[in-house]
Amino acid sequence: MRITVRVRPGSARPGVGGEHDGALVVRVSARAVDGQATAAALDAVAAAFGVRRHAVRLVSGAASRTKIVDVAGGDPAVLDRLLAG
Repeated sequence: MRITVRVRPGSARPGVGGEHDGALVVRVSARAVDGQATAAALDAVAAAFGVRRHAVRLVSGAASRTKIVDVAGGDPAVLDRLLAG
């Protein structure tokens, strides 16, 4: 399943949930330095969907806050719940 995520680095309350312009919001405590926020966001997406980290692959947006990721084995019902939350 391919989804668009909006990463918010340096968040005091990390988590996955909510929507920003149709993208799933991923809040991470890591700063946007040397790909730390991207790695943390991919870890958070994997945890939110209940899949292993290697099942989440960055497609585009390595240097952007808006990223496109593939989640192998991702459940669309989980995505709907996360977007609503």
